Amino acid sequence: MARSAPPSHGTGGSQPENDPFWALHGVEDRAPEGAVLYTGNVRIPGGDSVRWQYAKEADDLLAEDWTDQASALAALGHPVRLQILHAVLHGTASAAELVDEIATGTSGQIYHHLKELTSSGWLLSPKRGSYSVPGARVVPLLTILLAAGTPQ
Repeated sequence: MARSAPPSHGTGGSQPENDPFWALHGVEDRAPEGAVLYTGNVRIPGGDSVRWQYAKEADDLLAEDWTDQASALAALGHPVRLQILHAVLHGTASAAELVDEIATGTSGQIYHHLKELTSSGWLLSPKRGSYSVPGARVVPLLTILLAAGTPQ
């Protein structure tokens, strides 16, 4: 279940600086049968702070139909879309600014990518021509990027 409440800070007296697996030990304590957890506390450039935690039992996650996530993952599968998300998280909010900042194609192409990101939930458009990354998507996005860049 998704939560925006403060995440726990270790278990049994473990602190992150003393135990590199403090988060893993917390998951093992709470879900000995197995679970997957991601959590984050992120200060977005510009000052906003996002705190997020989500966990699911491993058996439930393995039993799901993963194709339900295809559109959300596909939306992230284009370099221009990742540039757009990066720019928006760093304060570029308008479509016009994005067209100027991301010099990879026409304004029509940028608007196409904005539509894909908006329809898949990675961006919100609270008013015409203005975009933001929903707070509930910041930590999941950074988690996906972290996982994609994890050395093998």
